[in-house]
Amino acid sequence: MSPAVEPADAKVLERCMAVGGVAVFPSDTVYGVACDPGHREAHRRLCAMKGRDPDQPSAVMFFSLERALESLPEIGPRTHQALSALLPGPVLALLPNPAARFPLACGTDTGTLGVRVPALGAATAALEEMRWPILQTSANLHGQPEASRVSQVPSRIREEADLVLDGGELPGEPSTVVDLRSYEFEGAWSVVRAGALGEDEVAARIA
Repeated sequence: MSPAVEPADAKVLERCMAVGGVAVFPSDTVYGVACDPGHREAHRRLCAMKGRDPDQPSAVMFFSLERALESLPEIGPRTHQALSALLPGPVLALLPNPAARFPLACGTDTGTLGVRVPALGAATAALEEMRWPILQTSANLHGQPEASRVSQVPSRIREEADLVLDGGELPGEPSTVVDLRSYEFEGAWSVVRAGALGEDEVAARIA
């Protein structure tokens, strides 16, 4: 039987985040590594594990679209509609961030926030019970391939993480990065990084 994340695992992940831990977890695309979005030391550890510059932006992952929108009240109605069409799903949306929320995830540009809401499968559905967002990035060494299985996560990351959750084999294709920063007033958007959701499908959903 393939590994699956249990409801108790989601509670352990929440506790890990709450005490400043760093965790490896399964998403809807590839394995990620996560910490609390406001915990500076945990963020420093996460970046050190990956060999990543802390000034590089990460994403904030919410486990429900409703929680994401509640946490970002500045999002206008047009962008709200686009997010509702794209998420949950394998998309990282770049959004305007006038309130400079989640600055650790923003890197040097606090005016931009990357947001994920995964479409979890049967093996990872228990993570939908997560009530709080996480700061997350892919569980690989900087510049190296993403991991679709726990065994592909570099041993350095697995050994230094405080928690490793195994959700079995994942699709393995990273999220599509969609820039929606100008969408509210100009209707403009672009695919910054191709990924699991094709550009034609993005256009079909938000056209």
